[in-house]
Amino acid sequence: FAKDCAPAAFVTYIRAILLRDTGATLSPFNSFLLLQGLETLSLRVERHVENALKVVDFLSKHPKVESVNHPSLPDSPYHELYKKYFPNGGASIFTFNIKGSEEAHKFIDSLKIFSLLANVADVKSLVIHPATTTHSQLTDEELADQGIAQNTIRLSIGTEHIDDIIADLEQAFEAVKAAE
Repeated sequence: FAKDCAPAAFVTYIRAILLRDTGATLSPFNSFLLLQGLETLSLRVERHVENALKVVDFLSKHPKVESVNHPSLPDSPYHELYKKYFPNGGASIFTFNIKGSEEAHKFIDSLKIFSLLANVADVKSLVIHPATTTHSQLTDEELADQGIAQNTIRLSIGTEHIDDIIADLEQAFEAVKAAE
């Protein structure tokens, strides 16, 4: 393209290759869905943040939780940056460490509302065990460098009613306790 089209090489590439492969326009239905999603995005983000902060508060006070890694907590090394860049709150994706590494799997398996998925920021609440899924290729030393232990659980808090989310977490803790 550079040889044949010189200054217009990039535009020609886009028209000849990218438009051919992806199409020039969205379908009307896909456009409608995109617009619907954009119109409600701010409301969904507010709900994500509101729910996440309540879950962080719940977990940080729970006796079966070793630690919670969220920048809204005063002991987080990122707390000041969080206050500066997220004055209205943020970060609906975070990790926590449950007491005992075997308990992590039992806890995750006991959740009913949370979906066991590696993606994040879905409308529904998600859970994953990073050490055996998304970061399973890392050595124990590399996991430690990333702040991931065998008892680390990652949550992506969705837009469900907060009472349902907290109740699901609580019943999973009870399931872990019953298995002891």
